Amino acid sequence: MKKRTFLKSLAGSTLFSTSLYRTLEPYLLGMDQMTPQEAAENEEFWLAVRRTYRLKPDYINLENGYYCLMPQDIESRYMDHLRNMNYQASYYMRTVQWDNKKAVADRLAALIGADPGEVIVTRNTTESLDTVIAGKHWQSGDEAIMAEQDYGAMVNQFRLMADRYGMVNKILSVPNHPKDDGEIVNLYASAITPKTKLLMVCHMVNITGQILPIRKICDMAHSKGVEVMVDGAHMIGHVDFNIKDLDCDYYGSSLHKWLSCPLGTGLLYVRKDKISGLWPIYGDYGPAATDIARLNHTGTHPCHSDLAINDAIDYYHMIGPQRKEARMRYLQQYWTSQVRDLTNVVVNTPRDPVRSCGIANAGVTTMTPQEMADTLLKKYRIWTVAIDGQDVHGCRICPNVYTTRDELDVLVQAIREMSGN
Repeated sequence: MKKRTFLKSLAGSTLFSTSLYRTLEPYLLGMDQMTPQEAAENEEFWLAVRRTYRLKPDYINLENGYYCLMPQDIESRYMDHLRNMNYQASYYMRTVQWDNKKAVADRLAALIGADPGEVIVTRNTTESLDTVIAGKHWQSGDEAIMAEQDYGAMVNQFRLMADRYGMVNKILSVPNHPKDDGEIVNLYASAITPKTKLLMVCHMVNITGQILPIRKICDMAHSKGVEVMVDGAHMIGHVDFNIKDLDCDYYGSSLHKWLSCPLGTGLLYVRKDKISGLWPIYGDYGPAATDIARLNHTGTHPCHSDLAINDAIDYYHMIGPQRKEARMRYLQQYWTSQVRDLTNVVVNTPRDPVRSCGIANAGVTTMTPQEMADTLLKKYRIWTVAIDGQDVHGCRICPNVYTTRDELDVLVQAIREMSGN
């Protein structure tokens, strides 16, 4: 197959020709007349969406924060890409591999509002942000700021830089229930000194689902000459946002979470004027210093996963970014509003809908988080994860677009019973 022909066929092979999409089409036709909030409560539509997934019947899956399984459409296209890759073998790798990967990266850039050449495809958020942390020109005495609620892999990378270069890590604690944005901004501002070189902050805290005021933090940090790196592992495909509105310097995300891409796909955004200031993790002297490709030396890798990102973006647009965000927030508010004020129940996620979306965390004070998670699985057939640390004690609850209110009713009843209500 000629290079031009293959690229053209790739661009034309979307989910919109699949039988599963055609089953959703009648429901989608009426959705454009609804506001996102109205669409969020249209159970008929979301039940149709549910039918595009192949769900394991053994349990109610409320742990989509680790990995959101792919809808059958994306899974099918993913396998098609694998078969086609295997069919073409080294011909594909030596002809169109990098053109296709760049096209996918540019499409991801468009999805988040970045410019072409500011985004690369990585394996996950850890690889993305560690690329930045390891790529900084650290000197002894330089300071970095982070929170104990940040993801451990990145905190450990900062520890490695401290051991290697003598830089200093300043760790603060983000409150689960801030009174306002100013409390969060001032918390980070109070840690900045003339030696501060980089501030890491979560867009959405992975253990509680709290959304932090990124633009206000960036404005504050930039006014003091400090760069900001954002952990957006749980945002892309979950909350509709434009990265230019954040004005951050670096942003990493895992596409196998809420965008429902295959495992091993992530994203790194680096603002154009910051690219040349990072050392690549692996030596690559081909691209120019200002070319983000110099940070993306991967060697031989599973390219079919990159191609499936296209299909995941198609599916996301088919559902509708604003509709999905509204549905995720609706599901979280549906169950948390019923348990938040119960005796012996602590909800570790802010009440204000603007400060969270689909993820929330709740604990029962008479049980350890692990006991709670074990009871939910063994007695109520609900799969979730225990969080016991970083000032958070409870189970993280992560529904998805296929989750029904009936399933969340089982969760609410379980929490009522476990807490003695």
